[in-house]
Amino acid sequence: MTANTTNTQRIQTLIIGRLLVIFLLLVTSWIWHSGRLQLSFENFPQGLFLVFIISVGLTILYFFLLRLSKEIAWQVRLQFLMDALLITWLVWRTGDLTSPYITLYIVLISVGSFFLRPLQTLLLAVSCVFLFTILALMTVNLVLEPSGPAQATSKVVQIVSFHIVAFLVVGLLASRLSERRNSGEQLEATERSLASLRVLHERIIESIRSGLITTDLDGNIVTFNSAATEITGLTSAEARARSVHSVFGDITEAIELSLEAAENGEHVPRFEADLITPDGFAVKVGYGVTQLYSENSETAGLIITFQDLTEIRSMEESVKRKDRLAAVGRVAAGLAHEIRNPLGAMRGAIQVLESNTERGSMNAELMEIILKESDRLNSIITNFLSYARPPAAEFVQTDVAEVVREMMKLLRHSPDVEAHHELIDDSGSESIIMAADPAQLRQIFWNLARNSMQAMPNGGKLRIGVERIPNNRVRITIEDTGKGMSPEQVEQLFEPFSNSTSGGTGLGLSIVYQIVRDHNGVINVRSLEGKGTTITIDLPTGEQNRRDPAAKADDQTGSDLALNRFLNVNKK
Repeated sequence: MTANTTNTQRIQTLIIGRLLVIFLLLVTSWIWHSGRLQLSFENFPQGLFLVFIISVGLTILYFFLLRLSKEIAWQVRLQFLMDALLITWLVWRTGDLTSPYITLYIVLISVGSFFLRPLQTLLLAVSCVFLFTILALMTVNLVLEPSGPAQATSKVVQIVSFHIVAFLVVGLLASRLSERRNSGEQLEATERSLASLRVLHERIIESIRSGLITTDLDGNIVTFNSAATEITGLTSAEARARSVHSVFGDITEAIELSLEAAENGEHVPRFEADLITPDGFAVKVGYGVTQLYSENSETAGLIITFQDLTEIRSMEESVKRKDRLAAVGRVAAGLAHEIRNPLGAMRGAIQVLESNTERGSMNAELMEIILKESDRLNSIITNFLSYARPPAAEFVQTDVAEVVREMMKLLRHSPDVEAHHELIDDSGSESIIMAADPAQLRQIFWNLARNSMQAMPNGGKLRIGVERIPNNRVRITIEDTGKGMSPEQVEQLFEPFSNSTSGGTGLGLSIVYQIVRDHNGVINVRSLEGKGTTITIDLPTGEQNRRDPAAKADDQTGSDLALNRFLNVNKK
């Protein structure tokens, strides 16, 4: 409700209230003059009735003016002036100096304090004094015909002086009341304005998509917006009153450099920090620090704005990885064939020599070693070619949970599984259908499971689970209690020829990453040395997992920089 609407309603209340008061005054006066409840028209107060009739006409006029103009300040002053004139006329008609209605002046001044400003209220009291004094002078000097008994001059002076003092005292008190009322209204309006500004301030802060933190002079957090909650995993209640260093680590040097740059008029530098969420995920943020000033331009604390750079850094790493893989892929075709051709000739020659060599001799053992190593080298080249030139995926409706269960059965009979290994199938009995290449899914699960088994040479648990997650996606979790990996190993986990934890070439996990990417999925790794590794794969269950062949070709040549997926490496 606007202030103008409120004032209009107040004026309407004044107009209707005035008419009701005059009507009640008319009825009570009629009863008073009759001396009993049985009323007669002989004792009807005609003067007051005439005032009532005039008031009805004025009420209609006031409502008309109120609809005609919204400038109500002058209408209020006009109404109170007309009330003063009507009271003066009523006093003259009902006994002038002895009229019982002189008290209406005091009522008028008191009511005026609720609608007028302090000075206007005091002027209304002075107007009543003026009108009453003029009435007394005109009736005493017979300019107007008196309606009351003749009074001695001293009596007239006494009556007039008494009422003048009464009107002025009431006027002063009423003006003070008006001042307090106006102050209260201004205070209330100020409080509403401050509340609105506070709400607007909070909405602006909550709408900012960057994390925003304000602190006091001691570095304790005061404000913590919703974006900060999304990035750090801390709720506003958990973060308040905590030291900012408990969130960002020791950033004393960054604060000093930022404040020094601000004092010198230089550009405020940006910094990066690694945060650990309550769930144990590592989040890389970029932040800036500025001073927070109070209304008196005094330093009140710090403002820290920050953004989540995890996805950006992951995408940068993915782009670098793809550039490296593209370079490897371009060399792979020619190099692999050039190696495989002489390797085949060498193997054939060794087999011929072996057939002419005595079995059990030193030469036969050496030739056997050469054949095994040539087979191993051929296997490496085959895997390398599979990675560099993967076959096209054949997407069919596949029950991913059933694929996991089949792979677990095969794994139980694998020579890698020993008695001290515990396999936990957490795929459930529900069928989860999705468009995928079942052979490639088996390759994913098999490579990751064997890698986990090799990370547990002294025994441990391997759990593979399948579950539905929001947004029409399925999550496969491979969790082991093996020796884990360092952050550096995790970052290079899916690169070919990296430092593999299993002692292999690392091509198997590179192929896993490529297959997940071709299925439009995301693979996440969490590992802690000595505690084990958890790998999660999120795949879409709808048609969106079918990759555009053109996009796939771009990936293979290293020219697709607009990544739709990224490798999110989480370090505890």
